[in-house]
Amino acid sequence: MTNRKLFGLLLGSLLLAMPLTAKGQIAGLNTLSILDLSPAARTAGLGLDYLPLYDNDMAVAIDNPSLLHAVNDRTFALNYVGLFGESRLASLSYLHQNKKMGSMLFGLRCNSYGRFDAYDEFGDPQGTFSAADFVLTVGWGFAIDSNFSVGAMCKPIFSQYESYSALAVAFDISGSYASDDRRTVATLMARNIGAQLMIFDNIREHLPFELSAAFSYKLQDAPFRVFVVANELQHWNLRYEDPLNPTSTTDPFTGEVTTETPAKGFFDNLMRHAQVGVELNIGKAFLARVGYSYRQSRETYGTSNLNMSGFSFGFGFRKKGFEFSYARNNYNLTQAPNYLTLTLAL
Repeated sequence: MTNRKLFGLLLGSLLLAMPLTAKGQIAGLNTLSILDLSPAARTAGLGLDYLPLYDNDMAVAIDNPSLLHAVNDRTFALNYVGLFGESRLASLSYLHQNKKMGSMLFGLRCNSYGRFDAYDEFGDPQGTFSAADFVLTVGWGFAIDSNFSVGAMCKPIFSQYESYSALAVAFDISGSYASDDRRTVATLMARNIGAQLMIFDNIREHLPFELSAAFSYKLQDAPFRVFVVANELQHWNLRYEDPLNPTSTTDPFTGEVTTETPAKGFFDNLMRHAQVGVELNIGKAFLARVGYSYRQSRETYGTSNLNMSGFSFGFGFRKKGFEFSYARNNYNLTQAPNYLTLTLAL
């Protein structure tokens, strides 16, 4: 069997397994949302969930196991995200290359939600408690040939909220294609395939499974790369009735009801599956990034004309095995997490 036939067989098996895993799962209605959040500043600056990018950067390897082989051996990455309120996300990752076995990634993520005041059923104070999620990541990637590669990530998750605990295991499976000149890269990925092993208070919930496809392209004579991601491919309808932006309105004087056209509804739903980003190379050491998520913009927008919900931006600086990246992702006017990443290749 040729390498390319093997690649096709692996992806075909992945697609055949999707209906069994995806049944009844919709983003926003699942548990362990830490699995949906990338800690990498480069990824967040582009507004994406993972990067289809053949580049020597741990920001790619952390979330896309099929491109682990593109990162140098013995590379470390430290990520920190200041989320909402007292919530903080931090991660540490290490990548090791083996010519025969493939590329291996080992990492740990922790999302601390801070400390909370505890009260009993009578309203009497009972001290404080903490809440946190911990994710161990073990990834493997293998280059089938110079163009095709595959990878998988195992992610055991442990959650501790006050006296309640839960345990789950999730897997990511991906396959990537990179052109000979590396200007075109595409990835197909199934994320968070798995289930809870220990559950909170006898309530079993779904993990945030997602099937997505990502594509990036760099023009030959232009200093920028364009990214496009189609997400939530396992579920078409991502809309819901928003009381602040209803699909139908009633005239208070005439009582006439106006509803949106089918074309407008189709376009709105289609765009909720899309994420786009652009990365600009300024010289050899500096990179600037901007991204946009239509779905995030629609679900978190406000009434202000200055609202930048759905937009993200960032920048990075790299020099001789060292890289620093910063990003900011705008959820609304007052909630915009800041991302910091340090990468070091030994």
